[in-house]
Amino acid sequence: MKILGIETSCDETAAAVVVTTDDAAKPWVVQSNIIASQTDIHREWGGVVPELASRQHLRDICGVVDRALETAHCTWADIDGLAVTQGPGLVGALLVGVSYAKAAALSLGKPIVPVHHLAGHIESIWLEHGPIPLPAVVLVVSGGHTSLYEVPAPGVYRLVGRTRDDAAGEAFDKVARLLGLGYPGGPVVDRRAKLGNDQAVALPRPRFTGPSRSKPHLEGMTEFSFSGLKSAAVRLLQTRQAHGPLSEQETNDVCASFQRVVVETLVDRTFAAAAALGARSVGISGGVSANSRLRADALTRGQAEGLPVFVPSLSLSTDNAAMIAAAGLRRFEHGAVSSLTFNADPALRMP
Repeated sequence: MKILGIETSCDETAAAVVVTTDDAAKPWVVQSNIIASQTDIHREWGGVVPELASRQHLRDICGVVDRALETAHCTWADIDGLAVTQGPGLVGALLVGVSYAKAAALSLGKPIVPVHHLAGHIESIWLEHGPIPLPAVVLVVSGGHTSLYEVPAPGVYRLVGRTRDDAAGEAFDKVARLLGLGYPGGPVVDRRAKLGNDQAVALPRPRFTGPSRSKPHLEGMTEFSFSGLKSAAVRLLQTRQAHGPLSEQETNDVCASFQRVVVETLVDRTFAAAAALGARSVGISGGVSANSRLRADALTRGQAEGLPVFVPSLSLSTDNAAMIAAAGLRRFEHGAVSSLTFNADPALRMP
């Protein structure tokens, strides 16, 4: 089966073609994965401007899909079905992709499935590595989401914890702005952290004593919070910058120390959940999974605990359409085909 995936939830216009194979170890293969990024457009505003994002999606969507088909050496006639991000995300941006995909499905008589954006991030692990040992605990961490899911069977996602306030990626962007490092903040903080001392600055880690909202027996071990850390970083920088701008080394030290606390929190809670739930593997996905320290620390922790860790390649970590196509294939495998009555849902919940 050959699926065209379309992703427009935020500021990347993406289309991809993914096909099934007869290889049980690698059941899905990416034939194309095209992304038109809007980073340069939004950088001057310090973050994504929804109206600008929607307008750029309108400009890019046709060309991106055409290029995805061309790169995959196929035509519309070769496509067996479509998958499109229904939500969550920016409603105007989502509407561009949903409207385009529904129009294509209607005009060509092709089946279509709406996909939850986070399901796409989870399935990016399977797309990269093939089947992984189950049950698994998967951390989805990005600019808008920090969530832990238990995956007991293929295509089944059970929320076991999430952030109570800010997402990890949002905290990275905030600290980068305060340091004058620009947007997006995660990649530049990661680069500068490699040059700094991660013990130079004392920053707090969140502590939870109450039960988890999703799984009370986990006693809060799967919950995240980054607002306190972000506020502590703000106060620290305001105090230090009151005496003049930070030196290059001081900036590197702040980046390294901040990144250490975020990564330690993510890794500790992910492996605590895996132990409590009897997971046979751990997955990490989403834009922040591209962070070099998160990847390294998670792999080291997994080796120490005898638990395999699976992370998608960098091209499948950030928002892309190949992961949406993969999630669509998973739904098609389960017999899910949608009518054309679905609409974009910026607050869509995982089914």
